[in-house]
Amino acid sequence: MLDKTGIAKRIAKEVKDGYYVNLGIGIPTLVANYVRNDIEVEFQSENGVLGMGPFPFEGEEDADVINAGKQTITTLPGASFFDSALSFSMIRGQHVDLTILGAMEVAENGDIANWKIPGRMVKGMGGAMDLVASAENIIVAMMHTNKKGASKLLKTCSLPLTGVGCVKKIVTNMAVLEVTDKGFKLLERAPGVTVEAIKNATEGTLIVEGEIPEMILDD
Repeated sequence: MLDKTGIAKRIAKEVKDGYYVNLGIGIPTLVANYVRNDIEVEFQSENGVLGMGPFPFEGEEDADVINAGKQTITTLPGASFFDSALSFSMIRGQHVDLTILGAMEVAENGDIANWKIPGRMVKGMGGAMDLVASAENIIVAMMHTNKKGASKLLKTCSLPLTGVGCVKKIVTNMAVLEVTDKGFKLLERAPGVTVEAIKNATEGTLIVEGEIPEMILDD
């Protein structure tokens, strides 16, 4: 089974040369650390940064250079800074090739809930609603189950929705799944995880066709 770093490593394989990529807070922010060195990728953060690099080493942080999750970041040569209006123009204008988000729940039809648990304080809903309304390619990074062991891949989301029918792929600590019009199609399983364990941890419809390969994290 993967940890958060393993999920980020697997998602990094989905990032292609020339992509503009928006990273949500949480596990998605780790993806920038594992993108291949031989491709060029522009990471965008909706607080107004294009050209994010890996996280800074301890002692080299600049408190004024942060991502949307308020984490200190590095920038690559050629990076640019701008206001939120321009940042959201990039997002709403569909100039982002891939959006990687965390989620609390995903439904088998691609609905996503990732901004609010009723009764709990919300510090800020961020830009996820704009992202899911505009992006053509959304990958979710999350744990397969919650802290109580209940599935987060559901028939129908129980929490307030962020977007409807928008998620294309999900990478969890147990599996890689594609959202289809018939449910979650199992593409890969994490090292040491059986198909049976994934079935037991998935509430939504799980489609299993043929032999399911184990993920390859390091080339």
